[in-house]
Amino acid sequence: MQNLSTYVFCTLCALLISSILAPALVFITNGRFTDKPGGIKNHIGNIPLVGGTAIVAGFFISLLIIRFTTDFPSGTLHSLRGIFLGGFIIYFTGIVDDLKKPKGINPGLKLLGQAAAAYILIHYGIKINFIENVWIANTLTLIWIIGLTNAFNLLDIMDGLSVSQAACASLFFIIIALPSEHIYVNFTAAALLGAALGFWPYNHSKRQKIFMGDGGSMFLGFVLAAVSLGTEYSAKNPMAVLAPILILAVPLWDTGFVFLVRTIQGKNPFLGSPDHAVILLRNKGLTPNTILALFLTASIGYGALALIVINVSDFWTYIIFAFSMVDMTAAAHMIYKFKGLK
Repeated sequence: MQNLSTYVFCTLCALLISSILAPALVFITNGRFTDKPGGIKNHIGNIPLVGGTAIVAGFFISLLIIRFTTDFPSGTLHSLRGIFLGGFIIYFTGIVDDLKKPKGINPGLKLLGQAAAAYILIHYGIKINFIENVWIANTLTLIWIIGLTNAFNLLDIMDGLSVSQAACASLFFIIIALPSEHIYVNFTAAALLGAALGFWPYNHSKRQKIFMGDGGSMFLGFVLAAVSLGTEYSAKNPMAVLAPILILAVPLWDTGFVFLVRTIQGKNPFLGSPDHAVILLRNKGLTPNTILALFLTASIGYGALALIVINVSDFWTYIIFAFSMVDMTAAAHMIYKFKGLK
């Protein structure tokens, strides 16, 4: 296994590149690539939309640096090529959508780009492997990748929320993957952690605020989906293959909440509307920092449960997942009542 310092170096490279590029790209674009307020977007003024490019560049460049300074085991580069190709398609799809804001591109075309990127991961062997039937496994893999890609896109409704969740999830995947020889997972998670941390302060800043746009948020979800499919969870407990659901519980819960509320109200669940849990919590009087802290605390809590799941018996896995379902249902019900819905 690679030395721990190599993974730290990868993280720091991505962090440095992302943090330097974000303001540099704002200067280079000079206000030509911004997100304007309107609809459910209530930010003040036109905000630069270059954060996604900084994240992607930090991620790719740091991995390329590691590639040429480290001896990778056989087969590792094959998986990384899949993530690189798929990640570029996701980023390109998101950037095109950002450029055509406020309307964006046709949802069908956006889904087609996401499906193409997901297919590339499957082609490179990054997929669900614990299901023997290939068609079922590949279909579920496709749903998982596209679902997570859109989950982080939906979560990008408040400054710092999506990127902080990505950083937290990356950290837990590193903790789980490090004892193994899944080198591409370790380095991919390390690079994403650094790229997310490098951009986060700008996304949360008041004076130098930068958005990452769909190109950035979808990229975060896509890479995390790829990472989640490459780690060994079930060495001690077969049911631990479900551990990624806990690590990514918050973005998955948020997506389910939005879709459920929109469906109950007779709205198209795929069209934007102010039914996000974050918006309802803000309307209830919670500050953005408080909401961010709540979501991060929940993510850390579920991540800790994932670490427990991979080390306990099936019985305790069932107990933990039952507790998590009750907890998430109770949270959804409480926030749902804030809107006064029945």
